[in-house]
Parts: sequence; structure tokens; C-alpha cells
Amino acid sequence: MPLSAWIRRSGSVSAAIAILAGCAGPTVDRASIPPDRPILVRPGRSGFVVAAPADHDAAATAIAREVAEHTGFGLVVAARPSSDDTLGTLAAAYERAVGEAARGPLRFFVEIRQGDRPPCAGRMEIATTGVDAELAVRLRALAELIRDAHLRVNPEVARLTVVVDAGAGVDGAALRPERALRIELPPCARRDWREMYGAVLADFVAEAAALPAGR
Repeated sequence: MPLSAWIRRSGSVSAAIAILAGCAGPTVDRASIPPDRPILVRPGRSGFVVAAPADHDAAATAIAREVAEHTGFGLVVAARPSSDDTLGTLAAAYERAVGEAARGPLRFFVEIRQGDRPPCAGRMEIATTGVDAELAVRLRALAELIRDAHLRVNPEVARLTVVVDAGAGVDGAALRPERALRIELPPCARRDWREMYGAVLADFVAEAAALPAGR
């Protein structure tokens, strides 16, 4: 069901945001990172990629996979570095993997990262590339509406504050996405409420990808 219809059924959002509709693509297979390859790559919708970089935890990996399955985006999951890995080598391999998953120009890139700043339940922080102040406001409103819709059926889960930083950028000089979101979830959201916030981010990314760039 499109998110707009689902939200209307829940009766919680303004019509201006509720009419937004996302696009789903082919399902991404669940798989572990092969032992002989440090980065898992699953191509998907051309130009659209979700990734968990090398500093992720298991929950961030699971959320990235859920987002890829829900949206049809390509998927990249980098293995945690070994003691003999160099940061430069890992970064270059990661950027190549994102390019491979994109299968062309990188139009929309989402990175799921672990945030470890206190408090445990704190904030969902979204840094951006290719997003102006107007679009940042719309993205925050969209994330809050989706979060609140999920919280109505999961009242025991803490309500994360959504922070969107327009133009903060994402790591990786060679990536050069047209638009990118780097999403950090605090420890409790990843550990205790992963299922709900994974669903929140899957819905949010699908809708965010469909938003026009604005004026």
C-alpha cells in the first residue's frame, strides 16, 4: 500500500504531506557478506543506493537491508575492517561498491550509520547533500509524520527527535550523489526498537526519493 493511503487510513497527517507517494522496486535478496569479499553489493534501482559503511553495527546492516527491500534500491554493506586494513583502501573499495550498485550516475544515496552520542534514545540525525533549506524542512516534516504514524501502534517505543541538517554532506569525495541522506540512529533505536525504526526509515526513504528538489 502506498504510504499516503496508509497514513490517510491512520488519520494523522495533513493532506499536503499525505499525498506524497513513494516508488517500490524489485526485492533485494537477504545475504551475508561473503568471506572472500569485504563488501556486499546488490544492484537494484538504477541510480538509487542504500549503504551501511564499515563502522556500522548489525542493526544498521539489518535496517539498510530493510530499506533496500522496501524501495528496490541497490544495497552496499561494508565489512568491519580488520587490523591490517587501511582507511584509504577501505574508503576506495566502498566508493567503488556504491558505484557498482548504482549502475550509472548516483541520483539518490542513503547511508545508515550508528550514532553513539548520548542520550541513548536521543535523536535521529539526517545529514544531507543536494538539499536546500526548504527541502530540509519538508524532509523533517515527512520523517516526523511517518514516525508518529508508526508510534500510534507502537506506543511503548521512544519518540526520537528528528534533526535534518541541510548541506552537511556525506563522506566519500568520489561518490558525488545528486542527493544524499546520511541517517544516524542512537543506540536504543538500533538495539531495542530496530524493527519499528527500520520500518520508519524504509517508508521515509521511499517517500523522500519521490520528493521534487523544490524551487
